[in-house]
Amino acid sequence: MINQGSSQQGKWAGRNPDKDILRHEIWGKLESEGAGIGKIWSAIPNFVGAEQAADQLTKLPFWESAQIVKTNPDIPQAPIRLRALQQGKLVYTPVPALVKDYPFILLDPVELQKRGIPFEDVITAEGSIKHGQRVKFHEMQPMDILVVGCVAVTRNGGRTGKGAGFADLEMGIFREYALIKPEAPILTTVHSIQVVEDERIVMMAHDTPLDWVITPDEIIETHTIYPQPGRINWDDIQADQYENIPFLRDLKQQLSNKQ
Repeated sequence: MINQGSSQQGKWAGRNPDKDILRHEIWGKLESEGAGIGKIWSAIPNFVGAEQAADQLTKLPFWESAQIVKTNPDIPQAPIRLRALQQGKLVYTPVPALVKDYPFILLDPVELQKRGIPFEDVITAEGSIKHGQRVKFHEMQPMDILVVGCVAVTRNGGRTGKGAGFADLEMGIFREYALIKPEAPILTTVHSIQVVEDERIVMMAHDTPLDWVITPDEIIETHTIYPQPGRINWDDIQADQYENIPFLRDLKQQLSNKQ
């Protein structure tokens, strides 16, 4: 019998069949083992222990010194956004699927407190859009920590998201604008089910590897040998991305004019 979720796993399927199979496997395991929470399929899945994984992150030395944190907008990383704001850090989070004419939201804890907005009200995607400050890439400051959402990861730094390519697109744009500090770690929080054998994920030239993988029970420094990609390869941009991301064509023109 076909799992009901299998019909949902293909929203962005087809770009990499091997990764499609792996994502389907991970979503199915999270569901069958009761480790996933809420919407699991075709998503960056929330998981049991996301709060504990966020706590693990805050124990790392680079977290304490960080002033600016970028996180993906998904639910499993909401605890990271909350802890960052509680500790006085600026938080950048993208508009989900980059569907607005502005790409990012800035959450400034000082400004939120002045306006009497509880931090808990802004850590969801909807809350950040409602209460945060809309910013464009050229208005952003270089970031100290970059958190990306993942469906599956490896101990050597391999990763795959839900298949839409948003994280790698963001990273390419950040590099265009010199927004990634050389020492800034790139990391994720996941359930242990989402950690797979190294050979299960083959990284492409445009894929951004992870420096750290954090689960509720384990902190993994990957010591990745995968190189960080360079700037955006516009030939890799999918037709549906141009169609669905309003600012992308204008951004391409702007960057072309800079060269």
